[in-house]
Amino acid sequence: MGVASSSSLLSLASHQHHSFPLTTTTFSSQIKTKLDSRSPFSFDPTSKNIPFESHLQLLAHSPTTHLSNCGFHWKVGTMKCGRLREMETEVGAVANTLLDLHGVNQDLVEKIAFDALVWSSLHGLLVGDKTAQRSGKVPGVGMVHAPFSLLPMSFPENQFNMACEVAPIFNELVDRVSLDGKFLQDSLSRTKKVDVFTARLLDIHSKMLEINKKEDIRLGLHRSDYMLDEHTKLLLQIELNTISSSFPGLSSLVTELHRNLLIHYGEQLRLDSKKIPGNTAVKQFAEALAKAWTEYNNPRAVVLVVAQPEERNMYDQHWLSSVLKERHNVTTIRKTLAEIDTEGELLPDGTLLVSGQAVAVVYFRAGYTPVDYPSESEWRARLLMEQSSAVKCPSISYHLAGTKKIQQELAKPNVLERFLDNKEDIAKVRKCFAGLWSLDDSEIVSHAIEKPELYVMKPQREGGGNNIYGEDVRETLLRLRKEGSEENAAYILMQMIFPSVSPTFLMRDGICHKDHAISELGIYGAYLRKKEKVIMNEQCGYLMRTKVSSSNEGGVAAGFAVLDSIYLT
Repeated sequence: MGVASSSSLLSLASHQHHSFPLTTTTFSSQIKTKLDSRSPFSFDPTSKNIPFESHLQLLAHSPTTHLSNCGFHWKVGTMKCGRLREMETEVGAVANTLLDLHGVNQDLVEKIAFDALVWSSLHGLLVGDKTAQRSGKVPGVGMVHAPFSLLPMSFPENQFNMACEVAPIFNELVDRVSLDGKFLQDSLSRTKKVDVFTARLLDIHSKMLEINKKEDIRLGLHRSDYMLDEHTKLLLQIELNTISSSFPGLSSLVTELHRNLLIHYGEQLRLDSKKIPGNTAVKQFAEALAKAWTEYNNPRAVVLVVAQPEERNMYDQHWLSSVLKERHNVTTIRKTLAEIDTEGELLPDGTLLVSGQAVAVVYFRAGYTPVDYPSESEWRARLLMEQSSAVKCPSISYHLAGTKKIQQELAKPNVLERFLDNKEDIAKVRKCFAGLWSLDDSEIVSHAIEKPELYVMKPQREGGGNNIYGEDVRETLLRLRKEGSEENAAYILMQMIFPSVSPTFLMRDGICHKDHAISELGIYGAYLRKKEKVIMNEQCGYLMRTKVSSSNEGGVAAGFAVLDSIYLT
């Protein structure tokens, strides 16, 4: 569980280009080794009897570069401006793909890319350009197309349907976990001692428990992220985002872009636009916010969007606000945490006023990372909102339910049974879990030191660029073991997932890059409950993100990946 990196400062447009260059060169610097995308092992994440030895031969053929999971926070260092690059690999090294890109005429690619850039510009598939000083503050200034894949990524229909099917179960799970304050406090008690940010969140949670604060109306807008492991053919969960689940607006647009391109070029590409599933994420998220606003029952109240001071991904958020206004006649206001501290006021009846306006729903697109709290002002604002009667999306308990440590705790034997009643639902959820372990497990830690390429270390941090890979895993574990401190409580270990690799075209800064890529599927979910009545519990569209396979981190808004859609196979 965790949060998307969507609100990180965008590194999406590091160069300005005024034409569409499309030339060809040979790509030899990154992928010269055989890209065997098989996972070195498969196992039951709840079992300690992991058959590592039986997979050592497979390990010898594993890629030297990480083709990993872990929140899609990878750093891309392989894209070169101004070139359409070829790929140099051995025959059979790349997984089956929906399209033989080597056979695509370069002139056709150039036509498709040009039309895609025009469509993106006309339909609001946009982000702020980091080279424009005010692009994160003033709408309409310094806009550039969001990075996207030129064509959709193939994905098995049965796996997609399964991910959609479990979304309402995960929604219900988050709600039930959020109601167990003791479980949250106990599970994070050791983390609290070594992680100041988690400690501050837990302090707010404790204060709400002390005053017996009840959230009669509970709203969750979630996104569960998965990768399809090539060796086991299992769809494994990377994390469940419960705060600031980004890109409902732009992901819906990318789906429409790809459908439009296949309507025009599908015959030449031998692809059918109807194979791209519909994506109504922004409409359904807006519907959930509107229903929560209605349940609050104050027609003069607004939805408060808590935003970062500089937000180059603002257009994804503005799409949601626009749909809320046009379809539901609900007004939104945008404020930073610091502004809420200055302009916010709590009335005796619990009503939250910001700039004199009553707030029905607080929708967080900030507040999930320590950098969002540079002073006590921001913490005061968070506490003020939590104390109010406004519907919080998420509440502090929903936020904590999405931490990586809670994800790891839920993967333990018999823990899901504490929160879910239906045995079939439990089995479906457990099937999604990758291997997750506490650093208290000495056997797993020893194996991770021996084979660090099979693991990822994940701290209680969100927003991208925080995970630890490869030799750094070994070095960090050895340091923690030598020091013998409680710092190990700040991390969990997660199984490395090895997804299949496919050639694809990536569009960034008006330039088309041809490269090997892997993808991560995110399934949105919306949950709204008033006391005992579940008003909404739905799967709400999807987000596909694609990144160059030779890098570790991959958040779109952090500049590491591109937005994509799905072509069902």
